Amino acid sequence: MKDDKGLLIVLSGPAGVGKGTVCGALRKQDSNILYSVSATTRQPRAGEIDGVNYFFKSKEEFKKMIENNRLLEWAQYVDNYYGTPLDYVEETIANGQDIILEIEVQGALKVKERYPEGVFIFLMPPSLAELRSRIVGRGTETEDLINKRMTVARAELDMMENYHYVVENDKVDLAVERIRSIVTAEHCKKDRLIDKYKQLAEVE
Repeated sequence: MKDDKGLLIVLSGPAGVGKGTVCGALRKQDSNILYSVSATTRQPRAGEIDGVNYFFKSKEEFKKMIENNRLLEWAQYVDNYYGTPLDYVEETIANGQDIILEIEVQGALKVKERYPEGVFIFLMPPSLAELRSRIVGRGTETEDLINKRMTVARAELDMMENYHYVVENDKVDLAVERIRSIVTAEHCKKDRLIDKYKQLAEVE
């Protein structure tokens, strides 16, 4: 028996570990997992649709969301704001669908403070050498920036203890299989099902 509520799945890990690739592959395999749509104050780019790519907000609207505590987490980059709307997450979960939030480690810890009942998964590289190789392979960053990212990555690995699960991203298909197993197990947890079973017992 599956519980009626969906799950908030938070996938995070060091930059370069492959969060986006794993998240995309997971969603292709499991249509019940929706991607968390972020809110932003930046202008829509060509082809972007409000409510699909982002929830496009004015700065005044976004600041009201902050003031009213309606964001799971938020940050400001350059001159724009980005954040995860709490209403969208709660409505999706209430409708019985799982929702996945792909986010950096610091943001994930903020989400855990607001929504501790979420499922927090740390995506782990096979090794720091492999992580560095993946970042170098992007071909978009200087040696100095790569070294800074590796320093941050080492610090982020120490934060692993704040997560419920650790999944090694050695191969994308294997990482996706592990995450799907975690989601299945979470839906079978006693704490998520006990109220439903009690209701059945009362009916009988």
